[in-house]
Amino acid sequence: MTDITTTVNTYIDGWNEADPQRRRALVEQAYTADARYLDPHFAGEGTDGIDTMIAGVQEQFPGHRFELVDGPDAHHDRVRFTWHLNGPDGPVAVGTDFATVAGDGRLADVTGFLALPA
Repeated sequence: MTDITTTVNTYIDGWNEADPQRRRALVEQAYTADARYLDPHFAGEGTDGIDTMIAGVQEQFPGHRFELVDGPDAHHDRVRFTWHLNGPDGPVAVGTDFATVAGDGRLADVTGFLALPA
């Protein structure tokens, strides 16, 4: 079983990884094979769908990087954490993700909430 801090760091690393093979490996490490991801703008199911979704986000925001800024905060099989999507001039989005953690420590279901920085 992986500890939740390692899982969340791997999750963030996957969003930042531009190399398709390395990104796919990170997705497989962070998510269960049947995981789901949902936020107001994007959705993905299974490692194929989540990997494809992340690639699309990277195309839409070239040169941007995700940064973990708070958490993870976990109890039982739940976790939440906050991140920034940083562009050349600072954060372009702030998100808080809530997830269900599977028995092996990977993420089974992630729901993201997004806001624009003030």
